[in-house]
Amino acid sequence: MALLPLKSDEARKFYASHVAAGRLTVRELKSAIGRKAYERREIADSQLGPGSMVPADTFSDPYLLDFLGLHDGYLEADLEAAILRDLEAFLLEVGTGFTFVERQKRMVIDGKDFHLDLLLYHRPLKRLVAVELKIGEFDARDEGQMKLYLKWLNRHERHDGEETPIGLILCAEASREQIELLEMHKDGIVVAEYWTALPPKHELEQRLQVMLRGARERLTRRELPSEGDD
Repeated sequence: MALLPLKSDEARKFYASHVAAGRLTVRELKSAIGRKAYERREIADSQLGPGSMVPADTFSDPYLLDFLGLHDGYLEADLEAAILRDLEAFLLEVGTGFTFVERQKRMVIDGKDFHLDLLLYHRPLKRLVAVELKIGEFDARDEGQMKLYLKWLNRHERHDGEETPIGLILCAEASREQIELLEMHKDGIVVAEYWTALPPKHELEQRLQVMLRGARERLTRRELPSEGDD
């Protein structure tokens, strides 16, 4: 009954598999539908193109972190601490199959210490997932940092039978054109926004519709032949 009102077969299939994988109750399913889990997954998947090292339907965009209780003026350390205080809710928001491995993962490179904010593991995909938290807008330099971390994890932390690690950069604001131009999905990296305050239902729907239109326009541009193509 909860699935029947959905407008598309794709959405119904998405939520049905979501229920099966996470063994959700009807209440939890209705919450996922209300929080637009399907639309947010579609926005995240719009980053993925040919040669992507990130499997489809792995991440969402934006992530709704209203349950953390953060207000204006918080620091990256506050965001990390809030996530760890409510880790179960955070992992459920990130997606089904994620488990927590370590915070502030220490990496020694050229004798210098580097620290990854959060290290997760995705059981169905059998791969490590590096998560970097940014309280500001996405910066193209964030790509190089994540690439370095993924290379290190692949060399020193990847076990036999596991797939190549992938990365998630969580920003307060995503720079959509930069993200599209950088094509980070080819290196196993996805960028997503996070919202620490959940807008009213009508505003949430409007904002996500705008993001969806932008995502679909980017996909259309990607599929158009370039100048000089036959």
